[in-house]
Amino acid sequence: MPLEKGERTFLEREGRLPKTTILIFAVAAGLSVANIYYAQPLLDAMAQEFGISPAAIGLVVTLTQVGYGLGLIFIVPLGDLVDRRRLILCQGLLSVLALVAVATASTGAILFAGMAAVGLLAVVVQVLVAFAATLATPTERGRVVGTVTSGIVIGILAARFAAGILADLGGWRAVYLVSAGLSLALLGLLVRVLPRQRISVSTGGYAAALRSVPILFLSEPVLLVRGVLALLIFASFSTFWTAMVLPLSVPPFSYSHTWIGLFGLVGLAGAMAATGAGRLADRGHGQWATGASLMLLLGSWALIALLPISIPALLLGVLLLDLAVQAVHVTNQSLIIALRPEASSRLIGGYMVFYSVGSAIGAFAATSIYAQAGWFSVSVLGAMFSAAALLVWVCTLRSVQTCRT
Repeated sequence: MPLEKGERTFLEREGRLPKTTILIFAVAAGLSVANIYYAQPLLDAMAQEFGISPAAIGLVVTLTQVGYGLGLIFIVPLGDLVDRRRLILCQGLLSVLALVAVATASTGAILFAGMAAVGLLAVVVQVLVAFAATLATPTERGRVVGTVTSGIVIGILAARFAAGILADLGGWRAVYLVSAGLSLALLGLLVRVLPRQRISVSTGGYAAALRSVPILFLSEPVLLVRGVLALLIFASFSTFWTAMVLPLSVPPFSYSHTWIGLFGLVGLAGAMAATGAGRLADRGHGQWATGASLMLLLGSWALIALLPISIPALLLGVLLLDLAVQAVHVTNQSLIIALRPEASSRLIGGYMVFYSVGSAIGAFAATSIYAQAGWFSVSVLGAMFSAAALLVWVCTLRSVQTCRT
């Protein structure tokens, strides 16, 4: 996928991606991914307005993840076939329209459909990651991916905080109206800074590109293992963040949306670790960094389970959970892109399908289990996902030792 002549000359002259360009990629990715997570601290308000039961309101998050999964399958691979600049700008414009649809939804059905569309178009995040990785030199790829992923993590965590504040000030609909406005403003910036690409289609076309994704994952053990790990860690991640609002918004806590959103800021340690995890992968320590992070993830649930009796323990558990999940996530992406840089969009898209499936499973299972058995059972569920991920890592450790770790 060669770049336009002017862009190639620029990169050759600079040698490395300019920091400002990387920062813009990170901001764009963070703002885009935030659209997926705004709903999590707003579930109770949405349920009350539309008369949706607590057990069923998890569908808001689940359908968003389903839409995200479909986008990963059918949209992200286009990044290996068409000008990524044009693809990103088109997705951004359609995302603005989807956000407006959610903000003005008059029925639960429209809300669900709008959230599915928001998820479908939010995959622009992965196009941005693949684009940044392609522009980066091999020696800086882990750092660049880590920096963009830091933006994603900050977007995820800040989304809950921002959503809480805006919901308290103007209701949950204001969250999506503000996001639509910010997304439109960001499009104006991206038009100016994104480089154009001249695409040389060597994948056999769109259908062939889609078919190649499962082939890539089945032919490369590292890809499949990293995909399974993504499914399990994000099932654990979604289990906590989807269900957390339910016990905190009712007595004895009765926290406002703003206070619930503040919990997301505790996880900023995950964003701080993202770049470091990419550098460890570049130095060949990705496999062991993964194992240590998965053990940390499992241990975090022992603290999270104490929510009814200890908020400080919960806060520490949140910090450890986000740190562990994002460290594994950055390592996963750095390793899989390094295997086949020329197929970065398809690899990222395929990998993130596992992420989306895990997030959807965790969201729906968490709200359903909480309605039936309370917070401790939710904590057991999250710990089970984490333990399964650790078991996968242990069982596949020997089989991937010959691959780049």
